[in-house]
Amino acid sequence: MTSQASIRIGTRGSPLALAQAHETRDRLCRAHGLEEQDIAIVVIKTTGDRILDRSLSEAGGKGLFTREIEEALLQGTIDIAVHSMKDMPTVLPKGLIISTMLPREDVRDAFISAKAGDFADLPAGAVVGTASLRRQAQILNRWPHLSVVTFRGNVQTRLGKLDEGVVDATLLAHAGLRRLGATERITRLIATEEMLPAVAQGAIGIEQREGDERVSALLAPLNDAPTFTAVTAERALLAALDGSCRTPIAALAVIEGKNLCLKGEILTPDGSRRITVAAHGDAADARDIGAEAGLRLRRDGGEEILAALIGG
Repeated sequence: MTSQASIRIGTRGSPLALAQAHETRDRLCRAHGLEEQDIAIVVIKTTGDRILDRSLSEAGGKGLFTREIEEALLQGTIDIAVHSMKDMPTVLPKGLIISTMLPREDVRDAFISAKAGDFADLPAGAVVGTASLRRQAQILNRWPHLSVVTFRGNVQTRLGKLDEGVVDATLLAHAGLRRLGATERITRLIATEEMLPAVAQGAIGIEQREGDERVSALLAPLNDAPTFTAVTAERALLAALDGSCRTPIAALAVIEGKNLCLKGEILTPDGSRRITVAAHGDAADARDIGAEAGLRLRRDGGEEILAALIGG
């Protein structure tokens, strides 16, 4: 391969992040007839990887997992960055774009416990560990008899803490467990009707410098249009709510032919209040559908929830 086609992939160093980077590399190799050694994977440690003693909402939100990687992209030390789209802020640094999304994995959350088959089977006061404010709020909304604690670390770390009895149960994204080959740990998959997933859950996004035509051409065959459209709607809803890791927000868009169906919700962190929205329309209008749904959530009471969170 000539240097003209070489590409450097920036990623976090967790096993899941590396699995996603390897999937991206493998798809690039298949699309362009390249060898693995033609594509470099550059591991970058982020602030979010260093902070394990606090929830993301306390530490500063989603940008904790992207800042250093995006700096490397802007400086030209990497050519693309591979991200879990649910970690991505809705506003990107100037000069960077998400141009590509790989085919989306299963969006559902997975319940994992050696003590019960479901949340409803856990006794009052049982402890569920999660790093997600969204999951915390949804658990407390549906199963208020449970206690929820902050549970940080990568997938393997969280499963290890569960095995040690630190908590009675935990929740992890099915997509991540599938990518890591760890689905045998799943006790039960939770239907999206029971627990709406995080915005962009299960989607891998590829970030690049705006106007980099060489990279755009390399990435073009990798983009999955239905995933890109669905995630665009979900992120537009999130943006309309100014959502971050400090805000319990969930959304899921489903493409059916040329139509898009979107569901969303915002909750109080203690789960005492939950506001929902449903919208549908032409998939070509994904961004507008998502933005309008987010505004409806604001009008229906989300504004009060957001104001209370900011005030708190």
